[in-house]
Formats: sequence, C-alpha cells, structure tokens
Amino acid sequence: MDHSRAPVLEALEDFRRRGDVAYGPPGHKQGRGVDPRVAEIVGLDVFRSDVLSLNGLDDRRQSQGVLSRAQELMADAVGADQAFFSTCGSSLSVKTAMLSVAGPGEKLLLSRNAHKSVIAAVIVNGVQPIWVHPKFDTERHMAHPPEPDDVRRKLQEHPDAKGMLLITPTDWGSCADIRGVARVCHEYDVPLIVDEAWGAHLPFHPDLPAFGMDAEADLVVTSVHKMGGAIEQSSVFHLQYDRISPEVLKQREDLLGTTSASTLVFATLDGWRRQMVEHGHELLDAAIQRAYRVRAVAESLDGLRPMGREIVDEGLTAAFDPLKIVIDVRGLGISGMQAAEWLRPHRHVDVGGSDTCRISASITHADDDETEKILTDALHALVENADSIERRPPVRLPAASALELEQAMLPRDAFFAPAEHVPMERAAGRISAETISPYPPGVPAVAPGEVITDEVLDYLRSGVEHGVLIPDAADPSVKTLRVVARD
Repeated sequence: MDHSRAPVLEALEDFRRRGDVAYGPPGHKQGRGVDPRVAEIVGLDVFRSDVLSLNGLDDRRQSQGVLSRAQELMADAVGADQAFFSTCGSSLSVKTAMLSVAGPGEKLLLSRNAHKSVIAAVIVNGVQPIWVHPKFDTERHMAHPPEPDDVRRKLQEHPDAKGMLLITPTDWGSCADIRGVARVCHEYDVPLIVDEAWGAHLPFHPDLPAFGMDAEADLVVTSVHKMGGAIEQSSVFHLQYDRISPEVLKQREDLLGTTSASTLVFATLDGWRRQMVEHGHELLDAAIQRAYRVRAVAESLDGLRPMGREIVDEGLTAAFDPLKIVIDVRGLGISGMQAAEWLRPHRHVDVGGSDTCRISASITHADDDETEKILTDALHALVENADSIERRPPVRLPAASALELEQAMLPRDAFFAPAEHVPMERAAGRISAETISPYPPGVPAVAPGEVITDEVLDYLRSGVEHGVLIPDAADPSVKTLRVVARD
C-alpha cells in the first residue's frame, strides 16, 4: 500500500482549498465564530480543522471512503487484518472490546491490576469478571502482568469464560508474555483482547516489546495519544483472526461511541501512521538511546533507583519498554507523589506518573536534546533538595494477598444495589457499592461487590493522610464508605 498517502489529511486539505461553507455543525463554522480570546490561546487552525466527516470531508454516502482508506492503511502498517479508529479514547474502546466478546452475565477473564476504566466497563456491560491476579513484585511493591499459567488455571476453573482481557504494557512499562497468553486462550478457543493503551509505538521498532498483533492477540486497543503522535482521545482497534466478528465490533462501537466523531482525531491518527511507516524506526531508535542516557544519569544519583531490564532477568515480567523511565525515590526519604509535587513548581517538570514509591517519565520520538537535559537536570535538583521536602506519614502498603479481595456480588449488582454510608471504622466486612481508586495510579483498591477488609482500610486511611487522592469515592476522604445496604 502507498503509505505516503494520508487520506483524512488530504481530504481536509481539499476542503480548505475548495472553500466550502458549511451550514451544519460545528457551530463555530471553522473558526469564524470563535471568541478571539480563545483563538489567541488555542490557535485558529484548531477550529479550521474541526470539520464533520459527513457533508464535510466526505459526501452523504461516504462514496469517497476517506476514513475506510485511512483505516486500511493503519491495518497494513501494523500487520492487522482490520483497523478501526475511535475518537473517544481507549477507556471507551476497552468497554467496546469487552462487550464484543462477552455480554451481560457472561464470564470474562480480566487482569485485576486493570485501570478503573476496566472496572467501569464491567459495571456498564454487566459481565461477570473472573479476576486473574497479577504477578506481585514485593520489593518494588508493583504489579506485573499475569503469566500464561495464571490464565490457564482460570480457564480450567471457568471453561465457560468467553475470553480474556490482558493489560500490557502496564503504567510502569512491564509487559506480558502476550504470545503465551494468546496460545493458552486459543487452546480453549476463546479470544484474547489486549489493552495496549501504552503500546502504540511498539510495532515500529524491533528493540521494543512485541506488539499484540505480532504476538497472536485477537483484538488490540491502543491509545495513540499516549506514546504516539496523535491528539488526546485518539484510539485504534486492531483486529485479526475470526474469533471476534468485525461486524459485532463495529456495532458495539456504534452503541457506545459518539455520533460526532472528531476529524482532528482522525487526521492526526492518519498523519502519525504515515510518519511511523516512513520514519518510525529512526525516530524511535533515537528515543531509545535517549532513554538509556536518562536512565544512566538516574543510576548515578544517590537515592534514585531506576527500573530496567533486571525485572525481566529476575523472571518478574516478560519484557520491559525502555522508553518508560521508572525511578524509585524511596531512597530519598520521600514518596513518588512528593517528588512529583516538588518537580512541578521548582523545575516546571510534569512527570508522567507517580505513586507511593516512584515516579515515571515517558520518552517518545518527540523528545530532543533540550527535553533530555531538562529531565536530567531536574533529577539532579530533586536529589540535591530532597532533604528540604517535608516528611509525611508513610503509606502503609498492604501485602499482595491483602489486595485479593473476596468478590461477594457482581460489580454491576453491587453498584446499582440500595446503598448506605458507614464510617470507615465500621466498613470492614461490608460489601463495597463503589469503586475506590487511589490516584495515582488509578488502579482500584476496592471494586464494587468486593468485601472490604481492615488491611485495605488501613492502606486507604494512611494514603489519604499522606496526600493520596481518591476522586471516585463518594467520600474522597474515605471517612465514610458507600456499601451495599443490609436488609
């Protein structure tokens, strides 16, 4: 296929060249009605490119097939049978993918270290989750993806499960043995969905971990805005084999997706695909080398412990994305959240993630010598000034086993059940009617339907005292918890 073409961008260019005047949405009429104060900050070209696909870039019957040609090029670029663009972010794409495999009341295997968006999908879709617990790294207090044998055991226990959802890479860059998990799933003739939100760049360089399509996954969801070059909310479904019907996937996406898809998203997805096919190897090669240099600087600084390939050598995970700079800062006597909070006002550096133990920074093809130096200088400054950072009460991190809570009700049933608020002191033993996700990183400590324990309450209480945010709880202070009402 001719990857020098970018159908959506070309159609947008033609629209501008023709000078078409639209008498439908969007109401700003390609920027003519935008408040100049808005245009001064956002830029007028953003609005000039905000065009409807129908009766804008394409005619009523979509006879030109602008979007379909762009999707065909994307599929060819990554080795998929088909690709579908989504403008609602991978949070919605994952819900769509899950609903394409398992319907209400049906079983679906899920990695328990999933982001809260997966828990939300379980509630919305009404599936029965069969949790596959991650491999827990006690030393680093980190969850790595589950292994093929973990999936096999769950499929043996639940042969009526409809499929598996695997999250890889994790927020911290550790990657699953996708091929091993896929082959286990295929032995049972069920599909493997991979939530590869952090892995859009993986198909374009051989020194990166395996991309889901190359590793025999059936359906891969990627967030191109995370590690790629498209704008926020840019998501793609990649599909192969015949275990998931493309017709079903499209209908489920139509059920949940927007009817006002953003051409801005389509155009940037289209352009990013072209850039990666033409220049991705060299761009990512430079990014990988840059990441190695940043990691080497971190290794040289007292109190910092960057994570790297040793987690693979120790058998904790199958692969590691070198573009994730994950640094344990506990040696400085502070938490990752405190480090992130210090770096922003003092060095104008916003790290990509943080938790009680570490910070992370993503290096992409967009970084250059200047951003590399800014990051390494910031790490030096953090070490030099760590003693000036006010100490906070430590977060009492629970053991891995304490995070494997009993599922007493289906999440959907518990979420919609009559509920009551009880003081934290009386919440142990009760069934949660809400999702409680300490931020960062946003992985629920408690999901609806799970039985709350003293260990988890102690974790949440100490987390709030330290400064952890819990934005999805009805009471973010967790002084009270929303639980299923007793008869």
